[in-house]
Amino acid sequence: MSGYNPFNDVRATIDKAAGLLGYTPSEYEVLKHPERELRVSVPVRMDDGSVRVFEGYRVQHSTVRGPAKGGIRFHPDVNDDEVRALAAWMTFKCAVVGIPYGGGKGGVVVNPSALSKEEKSRLTRCYTAKILPIIGPESDIPAPDVGTNAEVMGWIVDTYSAFKGYSSPGVVTGKPLELGGSKGRKEATGRGVMITAMNAVNALGKKMDGLSVAVQGMGNVGGISAKLLAEKGAKIVAVSDVSCAVYNKGGLPIEDILAFLDEGKKLLKDYKGSAQVISNEELLSLDVDILVPAALENQINKANAEKVRAKIIVEGANGPITVEADEILDKKGVVVLPDILANAGGVTVSYFEWVQNLQSFYWDEAEVNNRLQNIMDDAFKSVWDISKEKGVNLRTGAYLIAIKRLVDTINLRGIWP
Repeated sequence: MSGYNPFNDVRATIDKAAGLLGYTPSEYEVLKHPERELRVSVPVRMDDGSVRVFEGYRVQHSTVRGPAKGGIRFHPDVNDDEVRALAAWMTFKCAVVGIPYGGGKGGVVVNPSALSKEEKSRLTRCYTAKILPIIGPESDIPAPDVGTNAEVMGWIVDTYSAFKGYSSPGVVTGKPLELGGSKGRKEATGRGVMITAMNAVNALGKKMDGLSVAVQGMGNVGGISAKLLAEKGAKIVAVSDVSCAVYNKGGLPIEDILAFLDEGKKLLKDYKGSAQVISNEELLSLDVDILVPAALENQINKANAEKVRAKIIVEGANGPITVEADEILDKKGVVVLPDILANAGGVTVSYFEWVQNLQSFYWDEAEVNNRLQNIMDDAFKSVWDISKEKGVNLRTGAYLIAIKRLVDTINLRGIWP
């Protein structure tokens, strides 16, 4: 959608929630502006000997409740407003689940699939060096996002540690276990989506067993969400990736599809199982009980929101529904579980990983998952209760909680000088 600016959506949502809380603009104006923005040029020597310069960003939206926290995205469509919005969503996400972080985000304008492993390593290391003055375990802690993974985080740890002269595993989360990563971190965002979906289904007086689910995006978040929801008895009828979507009204063999996609660089368009090939747009309009948009932002917008027939939407991605689409879905009675609640599992277990790094004491996966369950359950109950009390949708309820916690902290700290 040309001209779409996700940061404008963030500001509109802040205004709405702050107005309902009775705050004056002076009390929350600071939340509408990122604290710090860094734009960098990242020169990389390519395998053929040429030099390409990539544009990179790191934005710290807020650090009033703790160090900035947020992923690094490698994607061709990365831009400054997207990174600002993603950083802000991280601020509110951390506040909703009550962990002591602020929000940050980074990105490089690049198609990572077009790079060799060596080129991606050089890009990551140079980008790390360029943003190194503002990142660190006590200031800003990156993590994987679209186009990055545990391997990329390992390169960041090594580069940062080399500059500092000592090992510093706590500079990032989502690292390999051998470098101080946490058990359960890879599955955490998808697990959080599943927990939130289960909580919503139970709160609505339903059971997950037999409910039909469509998942847009079969990356880490979407793939694990689909797998865990299937294990809870849901019938996954459609999934998609960048190439296409596949659909089977009777249900898809998710384990088989995940195994197929894990075989190197395979896409769903090459999947030969019993399924009908449809478009991503068609997937979003399927008549299903639950829709999980787990791809990129701005997927459900003013142009297609009326076509959405799902009863419940669980936002696995950040910002997949625009403000205009939100209003349309609200009028239709669709229950939307917002991103700052539904996909907070990843940052919650990132917090666990950071704590383990600081203590040099590591937990088993059962403890990680149990702690995650407790935090996600408590956050859901808080959002559900306030939305019913105030007569607002769940997104507004989540922002009411987050903005109150942030404004309370700002008031306690004061505006300096």
